Amino acid sequence: MINKILIANRGEIACRVIRTAKRLGLSTVAVYSQVDANAQHVQMADEAVLLGPAQATLSYLKADVILDIARNLNVDAIHPGYGFLSENADFSQACKDNDIVFIGPGPDAIRAMGSKSAAKTIMEKANVPLVPGYHGDNQDPDFLHEQAKKMGYPVLLKAAAGGGGKGMRQVWEDADFYAALEAAKREAQAGFGDQHMLIEKYLTQPRHVEIQVFCDNQGNGVYLFERDCSVQRRHQKIIEEAPAPNMPTDIRHKMGEAALKAAKAIGYSGAGTVEFLLDSDGRFYFMEMNTRLQVEHPVTEMVTGEDLVEWQIHVANDMPLPKSQDELSLNGHALEARIYAEDPDNDFLPQTGLLSYLQPPQGDGIRVDTGVEQGDEVSIYYDPMIAKLIVHGKDRQQALAKLVSALHSYHIVGVNTNIEYLLRVAQSEAFVLANLTTDFVERHSEALEADNDPLETHIQALIGFMALQSKLAHRDTSNAAMQSTAFSDFSGFRLNHHEKQAISFAHRDTQYSLSAMRVDANTWSMQVDDESLLCTGLIHSSSLNPVGDAATVLKASVQVGILQMQVSAVLSDSGKNINIYTHDQRFDIQLAQSDFGDDEHASSAGGILAPMNGTLVGMLVKPGDKVSKGDAVAIVEAMKMEHALKAPFDARVKACFFAAGERVDGGVVLLELEKDSHDEGHGKGHREGNH
Repeated sequence: MINKILIANRGEIACRVIRTAKRLGLSTVAVYSQVDANAQHVQMADEAVLLGPAQATLSYLKADVILDIARNLNVDAIHPGYGFLSENADFSQACKDNDIVFIGPGPDAIRAMGSKSAAKTIMEKANVPLVPGYHGDNQDPDFLHEQAKKMGYPVLLKAAAGGGGKGMRQVWEDADFYAALEAAKREAQAGFGDQHMLIEKYLTQPRHVEIQVFCDNQGNGVYLFERDCSVQRRHQKIIEEAPAPNMPTDIRHKMGEAALKAAKAIGYSGAGTVEFLLDSDGRFYFMEMNTRLQVEHPVTEMVTGEDLVEWQIHVANDMPLPKSQDELSLNGHALEARIYAEDPDNDFLPQTGLLSYLQPPQGDGIRVDTGVEQGDEVSIYYDPMIAKLIVHGKDRQQALAKLVSALHSYHIVGVNTNIEYLLRVAQSEAFVLANLTTDFVERHSEALEADNDPLETHIQALIGFMALQSKLAHRDTSNAAMQSTAFSDFSGFRLNHHEKQAISFAHRDTQYSLSAMRVDANTWSMQVDDESLLCTGLIHSSSLNPVGDAATVLKASVQVGILQMQVSAVLSDSGKNINIYTHDQRFDIQLAQSDFGDDEHASSAGGILAPMNGTLVGMLVKPGDKVSKGDAVAIVEAMKMEHALKAPFDARVKACFFAAGERVDGGVVLLELEKDSHDEGHGKGHREGNH
């Protein structure tokens, strides 16, 4: 009987497993790398043991170390989560050899589905529908070329050992076949050490629909219906939902039965997902089977009311399935959006940084699965997923409305995220109408682009107004919160002695300038171009973020002209950035420091900081060099992207603290600049002239 579980994973899935284990009264053991020493899953577990350095190959992938820990702590079972060792047949076998329960399928089942080519051969024998293709051993390029011509273009070249889109090429014309084959083979060799390729007929408008299956050790099996995962970028899912929209009952039943055939063909036990391509004519084809719990399993839990981790533990205890097929039913609709630290407008490049402010949404039918909290860092070492946002409604329309509302209420400061992109997807006409295909992102790329239209006048006024008040609040370093305080009541923390303020800021690379004049205690007249708007506001709460004074949080009711809005603002510790949230919009603003009299402080604080963890690939100056404002002084590479750091003012290089090739932590001072005294005097005069 399982009494103690080690979770061989990190992040949100480790936290997810621990929550269910605790509810069942089971003891839990977390493992962690050096950078995860203070992670949420470590804090949640009853015991936690260090694995090694940050790199996964030296920590979370060290199967022998994990097994040693399990033996030493008398662990009964290991839950692998997903990723890392979850589909490692040798690890499953090693657990078995050490009399430790592996909460997942046996090694033979994992091996059977580990190769796409071998899996398709097994499925063919089990009469599970397959996409027309070649999955054999003959890898002669001319032979493969002939197979492609027989199928008819377009075809899809896939690495047999592949995953995540690596070693995969679409070929639309015969003339492109050989070049695409060579490119796919090179990528497969680099990614998996295996050039073996398979070829499939490429379906032009399919949906990605997967079936959640569960089997026990007594030969029972059920399917917990389907999920639609068609909305993907680079073959990675963005939004998943259950049940699949517009799914006829008979096709649901046929897909479920086919998925169970696939599972039983390999003697499966535990949770698994059988992935299909569903064509527009209602025919479906086996793609692959994931022999683990899926990232998107919460949507299935929401519509069935079942805890799939509890089911896993139940089956691992050698007990029969908790329910039979006729006892399972669908209730409502659920959607899951994956919240990533990434830049969707720059090819979804991953981002790193400190989560200086984190406010997830709350409410009925809203669930957030996460492994981070405010103050944690998104590092360069692991997947940049911050959380999974799951919503449930009585039908798809209600669930989608909840998703949009929850995304608007999800406030994250410190890293770029895909939240705005998710909103664009969720609100797009095609998604609302459930016109879902696996090329959804490419097909609707124009509709999903960021709106770069100029900010409306009332929004410019609102931003200027909140910028003023946020700067005031930020300077109140002695109070953590002030309830229902008029802006004018920040005694001793006035911006300066002038009642008129000039404000400049940038939003999405567009510069804006306006002026503000105080009218009374909590009212300002904001001059935007030729229009004057009265802004009146009252603070509900203002607090300094407890995470190292990383941000100032301000909540207010603001009336701009005749429009009343509830607004949140988060000002960074540097005072340079402000994130403003209304009920349905977010504005990431870069403030011009000179508008608030901060140039003198900035010039005296002449340290150039690393923007994130990474590698210093170039120190472009040396002590004694003179630099002009805007000159590049250093280059930092992080997440395969180079960042040029520039001098904020004319200066002389006082000291350089790192050399090219060295690893640097985000926030560390790379070099120090000092301003000549005559330059400072000139700068002060310039500022006074602006007033």
